[in-house]
Amino acid sequence: MRTTVGIIGGGPAGLLLARLLHTAGIDCVVLENRTRDYVEQRQRAGILEQGTVDALRACGAGARMDAEGLVHDGIELRFDRQSHRVDFPAATGGRSVMVYAQTEVVKDLIALQLAEGPPLFFQARALAVEKPESDRPVVRFSHGGREQTLECDYVIGCDGFHGIARAAIPAAVRRTYERSYPYSWLGILADVPPSCDELIYARGAGGFALHSMRSPTVSRFYLQVPNGTDPADWPDERIWDELDRRFAVDGGRRLARGPVTAKSVTPMRSHVTEPMRYGRLFLAGDAAHIVPPTGAKGLNLAVSDVRVLARAFEHHRRTGSAELLDGYSDVCLRRVWQATRFSYDMTTMLHSRPDDDAFDERVHLARLHRLAASGPATAELAENYTGLPLEEIG
Repeated sequence: MRTTVGIIGGGPAGLLLARLLHTAGIDCVVLENRTRDYVEQRQRAGILEQGTVDALRACGAGARMDAEGLVHDGIELRFDRQSHRVDFPAATGGRSVMVYAQTEVVKDLIALQLAEGPPLFFQARALAVEKPESDRPVVRFSHGGREQTLECDYVIGCDGFHGIARAAIPAAVRRTYERSYPYSWLGILADVPPSCDELIYARGAGGFALHSMRSPTVSRFYLQVPNGTDPADWPDERIWDELDRRFAVDGGRRLARGPVTAKSVTPMRSHVTEPMRYGRLFLAGDAAHIVPPTGAKGLNLAVSDVRVLARAFEHHRRTGSAELLDGYSDVCLRRVWQATRFSYDMTTMLHSRPDDDAFDERVHLARLHRLAASGPATAELAENYTGLPLEEIG
């Protein structure tokens, strides 16, 4: 099999890149290890930056998002038994975010690709990327019970943290930066209407809590818990009681409660791989970087990567110049590190470390009061949360 761009991974990064390349007249093939049902049910992020929303609309994947997604013009911060709202449009010149689950983004992109192309192969397990430094790299993969090869001009690794693409960059070239956090998130889905109009980020007694939503009838909650927590140790009543405790503000009401339909524990970590390009092999999304979910950057960083990459391929097709392709890693890493910094700041400010003392607690609260009371500090949070435009990353 032969194509211009071989894409490993059929998650949001790989699927959106395929869509952008297709609309630019550049042929590609997507290899996805899992089944279609598995990919479409994989629970992940639900907050889309303004730039992600704009990109989905521009490539024809925004109709259902606009019909079913929830536009949010701010977030609520709760701490010290007080509530403070951050107004995104007022602080950013009009930008907002959209609550629309990653599972739904993936469904929309898959439906478009199967209807209009380019080729998308499920249960196609990538085995190796060969000769990435040459002008004819090859992806070996298994599909339909036999091993096959995909010859490409370029290979894009959108295959996540555990995929094969990153490992194809020689260890002598690859640099890794990591940070693990001493806590995890216990996440639940509940069949209950949200108790808020916008997301609530709380630093309360016992640690961090987040109130999000998936739809007008389904709520999403997260609780900071110790690493190694077993969800089975948290019966539903205990979860609701702890959420009430951490969200508590003077004069506030208890959360609406409902059936819990899913529980999971997510460790918190940051991971960045440099460079994001080696020869004709490019990394995008989780294959290159992971951030803690506190700042809602993971999916949006992946979208930023492939937007930069699609522009570079379109520029190369139109002009013959590889300048933008050559600059891909540097351009993306500037944004990645800004998002990593923002996610780190949000995470450390809102969570309690096991070894925090009274001094640490007062410092964290001082940071939160500064965010709530200072125009420049509030604007900094709003600008990063809604997503810095690609052109503004310096």
